[in-house]
Amino acid sequence: MASITRRQRFGRVCYLVRVRLRGHPVRCATFDRLSEARAWAASTEADIRELRHFRVSEAARRTVAELVERYLLEVLPEKAVSTQADQVRQLRWWAGELGRYTLAGCTSAVISEAAHQRLAESSPATANRYLAVLSHAFSVACRQWHWATDNPVLRVAKFREPRGRTRFLSDDERGRLLAACKASAHPWLYPVVVLALSTGMRSAEVMGLTWRRVDLERGRVTLEDTKNGEARAVPISGLALDLLRQHKASRRTDTDLLWPGRRHPPRPIVLRKHWLAAVAAADLRDFRFHDLRHSACAYLLMSGATIPELAEVLGHKTLDMVRRYSHMSEQHAAGVLARMTDYIFPSSED
Repeated sequence: MASITRRQRFGRVCYLVRVRLRGHPVRCATFDRLSEARAWAASTEADIRELRHFRVSEAARRTVAELVERYLLEVLPEKAVSTQADQVRQLRWWAGELGRYTLAGCTSAVISEAAHQRLAESSPATANRYLAVLSHAFSVACRQWHWATDNPVLRVAKFREPRGRTRFLSDDERGRLLAACKASAHPWLYPVVVLALSTGMRSAEVMGLTWRRVDLERGRVTLEDTKNGEARAVPISGLALDLLRQHKASRRTDTDLLWPGRRHPPRPIVLRKHWLAAVAAADLRDFRFHDLRHSACAYLLMSGATIPELAEVLGHKTLDMVRRYSHMSEQHAAGVLARMTDYIFPSSED
């Protein structure tokens, strides 16, 4: 609906036009003549209504299957390679479940029912990831493609996720694991584990490293293909840096990868078999490669790092992902204070 207000500007009469239609931003313009103001108001209203009608008709014509295919073709390639495989699987699942629905017919109730079916086959965290990628696809369809006027996923409640794992190595476990890795039949397992434990990098980040991203002089690596899509620099020092220098002395010239496969040099080697053997030899219970990242977090906190510093090292955009480690910092702080109290106020028994 348009409104026209008569005003005085610099001693002259003018007309301020405001066009308001639900679901669209207010459009304003000023004219010297009332006839021009009325013509612009009518034209603008018509344009907005035509666009809204176009979006509604598109939503009734386009299907979820079409949405998924276009998203896979145009949007997904722009994301980090490390996330593409998971999201291809997630989007294909949605296409299989809801592909026949039009975007207009794919209501929040329909999506919620399918999401609960996904939950029955996976964890709450996994089901939420499925919802997240579908939500982004609908958002792109609304904002960029004008295929829809609404994102129904936003009205679907997320599933409550359990507290994330915080399994980390004790001093004794760390010693046993490093000894087992050093004795492994594969010579690269030990430097890979030391690097992961020293930096907190993810498995994909460690195994996907290339020499052009490694600066041994400055002691740092630059990660471009990260989980959150943003590049970050990771400092490397001590034993990890020494091992990388030794490793570079025997690097292969047919690939830029630090840890290339023997048969397929363009792809990283798979050390899973040797890793599992080392975990078994070290007699570790419920320990995964990703728990090396958790261990690095624990050691950083115990060394006095703050939660914001931890988020920066790990490459998290928000602090929410690292707050689960806060209890480790609290426990360490309690131990430090206890030792200080014992020093200042020694017990009478001493």
